[in-house]
Amino acid sequence: MFQTIEWTPEGAVRLLDQRRLPAEEVYVECRDVAAVAHAIRTMQIRGAPAIGVAGAMGLALAAQTIRATCFEAFYAELLRQGEVLHRTRPTAVNLAWGIERMQRCAAAHKALPVAEIVQALIREAQQIREEDILGNRAIGAYGRGLIPDGATVLTHCNAGALATAGYGTALGVIRAAHAAGTRLSVWAGETRPFLQGARLTAWELQQDGIAVTLITDNMTGHLMQRGQIDLVIVGADRIARNGDVANKIGTYTLAVLAQAHGLPFYVAAPLSTLDLSLGDGMAIPIEERDPEEVTSWAGVRTAPVGVRAHNPVFDMTPHRYITAIITDRGVVRPPYDTGLAALAGQSVVTSTASLRDSVKSTHTP
Repeated sequence: MFQTIEWTPEGAVRLLDQRRLPAEEVYVECRDVAAVAHAIRTMQIRGAPAIGVAGAMGLALAAQTIRATCFEAFYAELLRQGEVLHRTRPTAVNLAWGIERMQRCAAAHKALPVAEIVQALIREAQQIREEDILGNRAIGAYGRGLIPDGATVLTHCNAGALATAGYGTALGVIRAAHAAGTRLSVWAGETRPFLQGARLTAWELQQDGIAVTLITDNMTGHLMQRGQIDLVIVGADRIARNGDVANKIGTYTLAVLAQAHGLPFYVAAPLSTLDLSLGDGMAIPIEERDPEEVTSWAGVRTAPVGVRAHNPVFDMTPHRYITAIITDRGVVRPPYDTGLAALAGQSVVTSTASLRDSVKSTHTP
């Protein structure tokens, strides 16, 4: 499998440029915070878990370049560089989670010489990446049984290996079911205006030999009405305490349609996507991007010159439309406020070793 993001032996961050897919598989190397911030902002790397890893690795890059001999000066600069990264994408909470975890790591090692703190941060960033991959495999293991044999699954945007450090969340569930022998096929919504479904999800599933058919976003109601969709699985960028979910724009529409047609609607995400500080989803900040992503594609104008466009990148799906949330610690069903908080408070999966155990146990027949 391709590598979405990795730390190189030379001390750089290597990532797959997702803007070039599916035509070209091109990797870029980032050697400082500015390059990582640019990669996140321009969507060379995207997906909530993936940019969480990118944020962590960006701070590891920053640590290598900070010229400070005392912890106080080093930490102050680390906080400043963290703000640079945090401002790139406001909705996905994983980015802030990754940055804050790195800053906590630095604070925990403050008694050490700065050079040793730098090495601790590099190890922590690599650990975050490994935990994400293992966590995604756990999501797949917990969720695979929710896909009946012979099912046709609808997914939206890209919540696969490209959106994570590897394996994927929503696509991780699909991958795990496929690997376990479940017969299934996938409808991939194109996901206007950036076409993550068309460019990325279709490409990923094709690489894995999983049957996939691309559809435009406005075909889903018709397919549900004709009985051609059995369930919906999507990822998430932030989940509020009550189970409200922010995800790629169009997710809310699919959830309402799924409920109207009596179809299960599942959200797959690691608990690092959970924001317990928010009581409900209305408080989740919704990122807006350049209107030219709507009025043009690949540099070609598709709308009249001078026409205005609106480009919110995410929407919020109320918890009442969600059948279950599949996490790296288990499947949560309503009431979400107690279920999610209970999982987040568990200490069962607090290390890479216990994540490995979780994946092994849930893969055992």
